[in-house]
Amino acid sequence: MNLLKISGSPHVHTDNSVKGIMYGVIYAMIPALLVSIYFFGLDAIRVTVLSVVMCLLVEYLIQKYVLKTTVTISDGSAIITGILLAFNVPSNLPWHIILIGAIVAIGIGKMSFGGVGKNIFNPALVGRVFLLISFPVQMTSWPIPVPLGGKALTDAITGPTPLGIMKEGLSAGKTVSEIMPQIPDYVQNMLVGFQGGSLGEVSALALLLGAIYMLIRKIITWHTPVAFIGSAFIFASILYLVDPARFVDPFFHMLTGGMMLGVFFMATDMVTSPMSAKGQLIFGAGAGILTILIRVFGAYPEGVSFAILIMNAFVPLLDRGFKPKRFGEVVKA
Repeated sequence: MNLLKISGSPHVHTDNSVKGIMYGVIYAMIPALLVSIYFFGLDAIRVTVLSVVMCLLVEYLIQKYVLKTTVTISDGSAIITGILLAFNVPSNLPWHIILIGAIVAIGIGKMSFGGVGKNIFNPALVGRVFLLISFPVQMTSWPIPVPLGGKALTDAITGPTPLGIMKEGLSAGKTVSEIMPQIPDYVQNMLVGFQGGSLGEVSALALLLGAIYMLIRKIITWHTPVAFIGSAFIFASILYLVDPARFVDPFFHMLTGGMMLGVFFMATDMVTSPMSAKGQLIFGAGAGILTILIRVFGAYPEGVSFAILIMNAFVPLLDRGFKPKRFGEVVKA
């Protein structure tokens, strides 16, 4: 006699799992990590290892002794937060500041909301912005890349980022054409990674390789990245056409700072980005426009982190306004 078996949802299964997706993102970050090690040497390894270990430790202690729940540090989410936090700071950052960033990222940005899948804001960006506000000097002291240098922390030579050079020059009343000679071969340098900046943002090409891997694996979709880059490029192009002496060309914005890192690895975070395709398009477009607004008219030369965090706050509204149709739902005429 055959019995009818009744079980709860979900009834459609997939080979994907939280752990599998998380480690897929980790694999996608390997090219950028290798480039950072090549240009910043042992300091890149030091910052990344410290950040990852501290994020894992903070999450373990909170789950074990504060929330007293199942420890889930093996799912890879804390490792991603640790790598992304390291990618968003200079290679000469002292260890105690990295520890503070890990505590804020995991403790406030993630676990205070209940853990993985429940946080509203991207944890790594919460940690990064907190450190930027609390330690502005240390967070804006950029070591100059030295290929295969492996220089000691005390021997590192610091210098401004391309965005910083542009911002400082424009504030001094110079035109874009007068500032550009200070950033020679910026397209080639920023594609490959020979520029000052945070660990994970120095090579646009390495980040693109990781993004292609995630798109092929279907870890992310095209909606948020295309909307982010497209809106930022169009807005920057309009400004450039209006006054090329005051506003830099859009390709400069695409390749500098944390644009590629933010577009592909933080704006696409499945927990803090909209669920629907329409919501993701709006989310990306808003983040792109805000990034250019902050960079051009704000006091700070970078704007990706702030733009993504601001749009994170709108995700509940976007999910509410653009709910995907439920399976079997009848659409009313």
